[in-house]
Amino acid sequence: MLLVSACLAGLNVRYDASNKLDETVRRLVAEGRAIMVCPEMLGGLTTPREPAEIVGGHGQDVLDGTARVMTQSGIDVTAAFLEGAYRTLEKAQSLKATKVVLKEYSPSCGSSLIYDGRFDGKAVAGNGVTAALLQRHGIQVISERQLACHVP
Repeated sequence: MLLVSACLAGLNVRYDASNKLDETVRRLVAEGRAIMVCPEMLGGLTTPREPAEIVGGHGQDVLDGTARVMTQSGIDVTAAFLEGAYRTLEKAQSLKATKVVLKEYSPSCGSSLIYDGRFDGKAVAGNGVTAALLQRHGIQVISERQLACHVP
């Protein structure tokens, strides 16, 4: 069973109440081959919500307590991102998911690219909080861009 970002399946759960529909993800959910999850919603954040980025590092650093997730206006939302990450991990483990497809660039879900914490649209190598936690627990995390290579 795959676990997938809900925004990729077409749910309007992104910070701006939009989605990033990916037809392959939508099809996998419709066929019952994937289950949707939104770590930020699981962490108690609402939609819409203020944009947030990791400041001072990447997902592993947030897990280690050396970086924070901050909104554009400076509100610390690290606790909500951690809560969502751990709830997503629980869901992945309960489903025995071996692979998770998460939305690239997200401070929760980015698997190889996230925004740089300056809210200027510049991406840097790194991963989001949820992606980092899942990887620490041996779960493969891929982005929607890599999905075609992994799913028939």
